[in-house]
Amino acid sequence: MSNSVYHIPTPNLLLALSLVLLVILIHARWSLQARTLIYATVRMILQLVLVGFALIYIFNQKSQIIICLVLSVMLIIASWISLHPIKALRRKLYTRAFLSLFAGCTFTLIVIVAGVIRLTPWYEPRYLIPLAGMIFANAMNALSLAAERFQSEVERNVEFTKARAVAFQAGMLPLINSFFAVGLVSLPGMMTGQILAGVSPLVAVRYQVMVMCMLFGASGISTAIYLSMLKHTNVGSLES
Repeated sequence: MSNSVYHIPTPNLLLALSLVLLVILIHARWSLQARTLIYATVRMILQLVLVGFALIYIFNQKSQIIICLVLSVMLIIASWISLHPIKALRRKLYTRAFLSLFAGCTFTLIVIVAGVIRLTPWYEPRYLIPLAGMIFANAMNALSLAAERFQSEVERNVEFTKARAVAFQAGMLPLINSFFAVGLVSLPGMMTGQILAGVSPLVAVRYQVMVMCMLFGASGISTAIYLSMLKHTNVGSLES
């Protein structure tokens, strides 16, 4: 099995971009606003290019301070984005979201880095940053779904315990579905990337099991902490 990664020439990459353009054309044809899709596509490409150059610099530095700073920025942004569905309450609930993600994601990251893969040094950026990125992003999405659903339940005057349970289930549903689908419907990103890079599928499976567990753990812990912190908070009154 080859251990090389296929290089994608720019013309080939443009072919992939044509798929996005096709969807944008359909969007515009159906009298929908295509400006948002165009903006999102351009922003996605620019962000990935910039982060590519940034990662080259970070990987070469291997500084604990720089790595911790990068992780802090990622966490701050993730906390802000997680409350996007409830913009009216974003500023007032931000601290709770940040503390929830910080606790759940940091705990999970420590377990994985120190206990599972035993990374040496612990701040090795080629491993730590991608792992942290996956953890932060998935926990952010779970918390976002839960926050929106909890607010909806509160507005319907649902009792806190039931609202919390419904919100928690809503936040975890995408990950639960991924547990059912993995290996049957989809091959997740890390596993696919390792297989394309020439790693044995059995080795890739071990890494993917680790990833699925850490994403589920970080998302569940962060979401549970966030919802628990709302117990003595009159969320409805925060909008005023």
